[in-house]
Formats: sequence, C-alpha cells, structure tokens
Amino acid sequence: MKRNRHATAAAFDTNADTDTPEVGDRWSTWDQAVHGPEPHPDWLVTELAAVDTELGVLKTGKEADVHLVRRAVPGGDRNCLLAAKRYRDPEHRLFHRDAGYLEGRRVRRSRENRAMEGRTAFGRQMIAGQWAAAEFAALTRLWQVGRELGNIAVPYPVQLIGTELMLEFVGDQAQGQAAPRLAQLRPDPVLLRRLWEQLVDALVGLARAGLAHGDLSPYNLLVQADRLVLIDLPQVVDVVANPSGREFLARDVRVVAAWFAARGLPGELVDPGVLTEQLLREAGVR
Repeated sequence: MKRNRHATAAAFDTNADTDTPEVGDRWSTWDQAVHGPEPHPDWLVTELAAVDTELGVLKTGKEADVHLVRRAVPGGDRNCLLAAKRYRDPEHRLFHRDAGYLEGRRVRRSRENRAMEGRTAFGRQMIAGQWAAAEFAALTRLWQVGRELGNIAVPYPVQLIGTELMLEFVGDQAQGQAAPRLAQLRPDPVLLRRLWEQLVDALVGLARAGLAHGDLSPYNLLVQADRLVLIDLPQVVDVVANPSGREFLARDVRVVAAWFAARGLPGELVDPGVLTEQLLREAGVR
C-alpha cells in the first residue's frame, strides 16, 4: 500500500502545510514518475517523504535546460544530487533538426502523426514527449547493457514525468561540480588513447543495440575520474529503422575521430571509415 508522503512529513505537526514542504522547493516526484531500471542504485533517494531543492542551472540549450536538484529526506542524512533535464514548452522550444531524427519513431494514432508533421502546438508537445521518452528509453537500455557488459557508461535514468527527465548527476557529489566535457580537456597521450578505446567500446555497444548516438561530439561526452560517460541522447537513432541511420552513425564517427586525431592520436587508430564499417557490421546493416 502506498504511503501518503505529505502525511508522513506532517505526521508530528498538526499545523504543517501539506501542499509544500517546510524545506526544499517541492515534494519528491518519485511516486508519480516512471522509474529507472531495477535494482535502483544504493545512492538514490526513493523515500516518499523526500523533498527536491533546486540548486541552479547546469546547462541551457535550444531544446532543454538541465537543472541541479538535491533530493533529501528532511532531518536525516539521506540525500543525492540529480540532473533534471526539462524540455522547453512549445512556444519556446526549437527542435531545429527533429525531422530526420524522428524517422522510424512513429506513434500509432494518425491524429498524432499529422499533428507532429504539421508542427501544431499539440504536435510540438507530442514531439517534446517523444524526445524525453526516447532519451529515457535509450538511457535505460544502455545503462543495463553497461551494467552487464561494462562497455558503455551513461548516467542512471532516475525517472520520467512528461517532458522532465531526472538523471544521475555525473560529477563531484560533495561540491556539486559537474564532470568536465571531453572538449574541455587536453589529455596526455596515455589518457587520450585510453579515452579513445573507451569510446570505441561504447560505440560498439551502441551498434550492437542497433543504435547510433545521432549527435555525438566532444561536448556530449563527460570525463569523470578518467571514465568516459555518454550524455545527451534524446536524438538516439535506430540505425536499421531510420533511412538515414548509416549517415548519422558515420557522422558521429567522423566528428569524434577528428577531435582525437587533432590531439595527436595516430591516424591508423582513428580511421573513421574503418570504424564506421565495423560499427555497421555490429549493427547488422549491410
């Protein structure tokens, strides 16, 4: 039986306001959301009496903003940092490249398809929901693959409500400092090669799942304690179902290979044509 979190928080205070918590900005939305894969990580706060406190903006973008949120149980030591990715409302959202990515992601009802294709207000809302749901589904799938095989690192997908996606915060939990993006680093030759090897393993894992990142660059790869973490996956592409799947995959490889080559990795290791063909074979694309 589900407990009432408001009653839990206010059980010992007859004057408590049950609409908003005494501390924090809102009650935890855990019990209202679609949850990430089980088993849930030990660090994740799932108590119904927890509250969420906004700590600031981690990143702004054309499609979504990412906020830093602390989820904590009042009066205790149970807390965690989360990254809340919130897709913009229809009036302020700019999905400037969505047509190609949405190929192969059709919903069943023709009304929704027509609205999406016509970019009506309802259609834009549907597209936003598809982006959030697609990213949540991709992260769930890849997190499970990474847990089993160890070849892909992505943030744990905590929960999904509408167009808000809450993720594991990748960075320093104590300081609230996000891990740096690959583009910010100038790794030495040893680390550079190690990061490239991790990236190839991740791309192979994606390909075996039939997927390509779709917008891969040094700006959506985080480096935490020399570990490469893939982020920003709303546009993940089904390499087989999407008519442009091969092109998206090849572009991903070209962009990251050029970055590594420019920083001194030998050309024979970062040949984009060779790696693209390998990944297409892994994806079963002929």
